[in-house]
Amino acid sequence: MGMGGISIWQLLIILVIVLLVFGTKRLTGLGSDLGNAIKGFRSAMKDGEGEAAEPQKLEQAEAKGATADAAPGANAPAGAGASAAPGADPSKPKV
Repeated sequence: MGMGGISIWQLLIILVIVLLVFGTKRLTGLGSDLGNAIKGFRSAMKDGEGEAAEPQKLEQAEAKGATADAAPGANAPAGAGASAAPGADPSKPKV
C-alpha cells in the first residue's frame, strides 16, 4: 500500500495515461509554467515582507528620534513645573 491506499503500480498506470493524453511537450510546458508561477509567488512574498517591515522600521526610528530630541519639560505647559528643580513635585506649591 502506498499513499492513501494507492499502490505504486496504480500511480505508474495513471502517469502513463497522462503522458498519452497530454504528450511530453505539453507536460514540459506545464511544468515550466508552474515553476515560473511558484518563483514569481516567492519573490512577491519576499517583496511584501520587505515592504511590510519598512513602515515599522520608520515608525521605530521616528519614535527614537522624537524621544532623543525632546528636552525634559519641553512638552509641559508653561507653569507646570518647568522651572521647578529636578525631582521636585510640581503639584506642591513653592514656599
